[in-house]
Amino acid sequence: MGHWLARARTVQAEDVIARFDPRFWTVNFPRPMMASVVTTAPDALRVEAVFHRGDDLAGLIWASEDRVDHVLLRYETARDFRDCRLRFRWRSGGIIPLDAVNGPVLTIEGRDEQGVARAWYVRLWNYATGTPEDAAVAIDFAQVAGGFLHPQEADPVWAGDIDRMFVSLVPPGHTGSAEPLAMPAEGWAELSDMVCEGPGSVLAIGAAVVPEHGLAIASGYDDSYDLTPARLLRNALHLGYRGAIVHYVGMSHYFRLERQGDGFYVSLAGGVLNGPCAAWHRDFAGRARALGYDVIWSLSYELFDAHCWQDWKQRAADGSPALTGWEPPSTLLSPAHDGAMAYLRAVAAAFMAIAVAAGLSPKFQVGEPWWWVQPDGHRPCLYDAAAVVAFAPVPIASMRGAMTAAQRETLDRAGACLAASTAALVAAAKSAVIDAGGGGCVSHLLTYLPTVLDPAAPEAKRANMPVGWASPAFDVLQLEDYDWAAAGDAVSTARGVAAAEARLGYPATRQHYLSGFVLRPDQSAQWRAIEAAAETARARGVAMTVLWALPQVMRDGFVHFDTSGEDTVQAFDDVAFPLALGREAEVAPTFSTQVMTAGGGAEQRNAAWAEARATYDVGPGLRSEEDIAALLDFYRARIGPARGFRLRDPFDWQAAGVLIGTGDGAGRRFALVKRYGDSVRRITRPEAGSVVVQVDGIATGFAMEPGGWAVLDVPPAAGAAVTASFRFDVPVRFAEDRLAVSRATFRAGMAASVPLIELREVAA
Repeated sequence: MGHWLARARTVQAEDVIARFDPRFWTVNFPRPMMASVVTTAPDALRVEAVFHRGDDLAGLIWASEDRVDHVLLRYETARDFRDCRLRFRWRSGGIIPLDAVNGPVLTIEGRDEQGVARAWYVRLWNYATGTPEDAAVAIDFAQVAGGFLHPQEADPVWAGDIDRMFVSLVPPGHTGSAEPLAMPAEGWAELSDMVCEGPGSVLAIGAAVVPEHGLAIASGYDDSYDLTPARLLRNALHLGYRGAIVHYVGMSHYFRLERQGDGFYVSLAGGVLNGPCAAWHRDFAGRARALGYDVIWSLSYELFDAHCWQDWKQRAADGSPALTGWEPPSTLLSPAHDGAMAYLRAVAAAFMAIAVAAGLSPKFQVGEPWWWVQPDGHRPCLYDAAAVVAFAPVPIASMRGAMTAAQRETLDRAGACLAASTAALVAAAKSAVIDAGGGGCVSHLLTYLPTVLDPAAPEAKRANMPVGWASPAFDVLQLEDYDWAAAGDAVSTARGVAAAEARLGYPATRQHYLSGFVLRPDQSAQWRAIEAAAETARARGVAMTVLWALPQVMRDGFVHFDTSGEDTVQAFDDVAFPLALGREAEVAPTFSTQVMTAGGGAEQRNAAWAEARATYDVGPGLRSEEDIAALLDFYRARIGPARGFRLRDPFDWQAAGVLIGTGDGAGRRFALVKRYGDSVRRITRPEAGSVVVQVDGIATGFAMEPGGWAVLDVPPAAGAAVTASFRFDVPVRFAEDRLAVSRATFRAGMAASVPLIELREVAA
């Protein structure tokens, strides 16, 4: 496996597209309204919207700069539109028509000829021929003008430096105020027969195709609702992802809403999914099938807090609701509340009906169902009114620390309630598949290991990994651990996987592993550890390994490629040099220092290396023809300098009580080092079983990761000194492609020369 974080397109393949290609428009809108855009033909798109307030407005956007697609797949930035002529057929319904006040306007944002930022408001009706809801529109950007009435109010557009333009769509009840509409208003607009002409009508676009590899991809509607499905799937296809897409339907954009007082709450009135969401997912499902993808539809117990009914929410003992750390926050639905669970079952059925209608093989995932634990004080949210009635929870002040028998029984009952709710949800999905005329439905459970198997809360698994989930409750167990994976905490991952297997009984062949994700762009270095975790899962034999998630892959320029089929050379063999070094062996620590001497003799010195790099000559240690035979055999096995190996430096091979870090109350992973005054040497090849770690002088539990990393069982307290004692080897390689030794060498009393050179290992 390998990866690359691409920053720019250079020599990669390119193609061309017409400017205003329907695939690359986006939508934007304020909460609580909803809108989506899909392509209906190579030259056509359709926007659907549902409006709730008098000031709701949907924008259909064309951006001059592509900041959405993967960097290898973006279209070129082109801000000059003066050589473009755009024409299309406009059709609409349920929105203010073209000829009315507040009818569709093309807002153009950019700079005028003097470079001053401004916007122009181009009334489409001024460039239309036909009726207000079915017209041909033609715009020559060299001559277009804003303003409501032409020619008296014409405001000429200078289209030479444009950032973006968008068509505004508003409902018939548009007032400009935030007052709710009497009823939700659904509307739509179609642009078809789209043609862009002129010298500026064609754009270059990235067309790199990464070879198909062994990883699948996940995506989420909450991160991609504003894109066309065609655009999203183009990225997945070109980046080499195949098989099934794990598609999280989200927690904030799929639902219908009804007004209650000053708020809007999820509702089944008029259907289950809002119109824009249903249209987007029908298009997504159809295109996924056409490209050969399966879709695993993921539905969680998480819901946008502002639109969740108060009695549906999980709550702590003091009545405070379960709230996530997102901004604005989401909440968690109570598995004990009949109304909340009936709603989720209806949502599951709606998405399964879309899958069947598209001809997909139905696959359903229950995504991360759990009882929330509040970060403040680690208080469990087991005390909403429905939960109290369902299993009479006793007080639990914190999920951390020892539990009484009554508290453990409460957690067991909470787990049984959770398991019953997930079983009912899966049953509803399977029933919907049958009702829609489909065959069987493959069920998946996704569980998040760092929370449900928190070492500081050993009883949490009773509630959040209940035994009711044990095989064969689900067809596939999906494991996710992005806190561990992103931090490179392979020890915790291995322990968590083993604990999940022991508790639930799913073999690796019935497991999927989700590796990721990178929350922010400035954390893109985490992709290295995430890919390593994915490779470990594949080596473990799981049925599918998935990267989470496509929007972050696109954002960070992540490219994955498999190298397993190539004739590659193994970089390092974890074996020791087979011969003991004699006292005549030579060791030469080497630095790279540039010394510049001025005319007067003063020197300026620049040290290029922070650490010495040692060279060795182990030839003087050879004592017999048997030694020569062993050396030649070892040299051939290493392919000369091609493969590294371990060497015990006879003069520097141990460390005692070395400070390797200071606790911060959270971090558990510390690199072994040896100190030489102010100089620090990274130790990547400790002797197995020789390491002892202490925190403030007291031995502590830990596990070793490859590369000389000690992962402590418990994070050291802030300010605590973490020290280590150990023995170690030096990673080296043969320095030359030729090794010359002979019997005559020894008979003449001469020592052979066998130079070795220390390796600089990257130990992430």
